[in-house]
Amino acid sequence: MAPFKGSSKYNRSESPAQSSLVRTYEVISTASVDDLWRTITDLTDVSWHPILSSTNVPNGLVVKPGLIYQAFTRLIPIPVRIFVERVRPKELLSVRILVMPGLEEQVTYQVQSTLCGACVSYSVTLRGWLSPLFWSLIRPCAARVASQLVQCAEQAARQAVSGNSMKPVKRGCWDF
Repeated sequence: MAPFKGSSKYNRSESPAQSSLVRTYEVISTASVDDLWRTITDLTDVSWHPILSSTNVPNGLVVKPGLIYQAFTRLIPIPVRIFVERVRPKELLSVRILVMPGLEEQVTYQVQSTLCGACVSYSVTLRGWLSPLFWSLIRPCAARVASQLVQCAEQAARQAVSGNSMKPVKRGCWDF
């Protein structure tokens, strides 16, 4: 895993209700595009994500445009709704996150093949009058999303090669 490159832009020329913040993080990975894509689109296992703790997506659901699901965050104790906007398999996943009125968040994951693996790009766009406040809360976590995604995908690839590809099963209190 190589260090990430980051860029940001805050557009203050718009009115406060229409201001937007854009931040992009990129990480180079030795994992394949397939491994990274599998990790991104496994919406049932978001344990690698520093902002999300869980989702209500059933196992085996294929990510496609129009899918709406709930996610629970590590930062605030309320569920957020996530709407899948665009999907280009093994290239791009774009979602819109509906947190609260006055705040609109769009997240885009892009995966590109490189000579020694792949490059993951994680972009966050915040719009609305609450975006500066919300950004101050999520900035440290958002900076880690791409790197933790890469670490998880690389670890899964290493386990698959070593023959230990079993994931721990999440059990409820009534499972014996």
